[in-house]
Amino acid sequence: MPVMSDRISIFATMSDFRLKVFRSAARHLSFTKASEELYVSQPSVTRHIRELETEYGQRLFERTGGRLLLTQAGVRMLEHVERILEAYSALEYEMKKISGESGGTLRLGASTTIAQYVLPRALALFSQDRRQTSIYLRNGNTEEIEQALLAHEIDLGLVEGGSRQRVLNYIPFMKDELVAVVRTHNRLNLPDELTVADLASYPLVLREQGSGTLDVLSAALMAHGIPLSSLHSYVHLGSTESIKRFLLYTDSIGFVSIRAVRDELASGLLRLIEVRDLTLCREFSVVSRQGNQAGPSADFVDFLMKNVRLFM
Repeated sequence: MPVMSDRISIFATMSDFRLKVFRSAARHLSFTKASEELYVSQPSVTRHIRELETEYGQRLFERTGGRLLLTQAGVRMLEHVERILEAYSALEYEMKKISGESGGTLRLGASTTIAQYVLPRALALFSQDRRQTSIYLRNGNTEEIEQALLAHEIDLGLVEGGSRQRVLNYIPFMKDELVAVVRTHNRLNLPDELTVADLASYPLVLREQGSGTLDVLSAALMAHGIPLSSLHSYVHLGSTESIKRFLLYTDSIGFVSIRAVRDELASGLLRLIEVRDLTLCREFSVVSRQGNQAGPSADFVDFLMKNVRLFM
């Protein structure tokens, strides 16, 4: 017969898996997708959900118009299950860490500028001594990363700008500057320096709504009494790389991070345009849900803060 510790371990494993089944079904609002994600049969998913409903005496899902929806009890259950599974994961990671093992999963989300120009080197150095830690990086604009964090789809975010969501915690870790650039051989006859008011005379290519880059530019222009809508921004693109490549084939001015155009400026493909009295400085921030960080995400934040000079 198994000893008491074995029984507890077996019970914990079974409970843990039932919660994982529920979380997957709740996130996807589909038993089929949950079965595919967890590599179990759909009847098994149904059985685990029914066991939870019997245990707590509450229906967790309901079908309305052919759609699977969470009940009020299901919504509350998901809130608690997310925290429980995160605690399980952190506990397992810390116990292995004490034993000299590495492991665990780090789910990061980063706004596009950070994902493309800061994180590659940071993650490469971080993972050198953590080969058994699985790292997943999700790319999106600042608003998308914040929403993914709130939905528990990622453990940690790195975004452009400061506090936007009161329920999240923001820690600045690096300064950045946005610059105006244009292709070197253009037909705009641009001087090396413009005034803020001059910008209304030229076509602009900008980031999309929800982007931290666009937020910084919009705020800086409003400080001069110029709404972004008054400018000729005829194209909005979803990444800095898209803007850079677009600029190479058109006569437009783009606003991007100085980190993103170092090579193009050095090679002469793009050139800087000074916009007098327009300050476009910002900070990159680590963003997390309220509460103490644990597991791989805590280790990554600590690593990032101690080694930030390497990524500037």
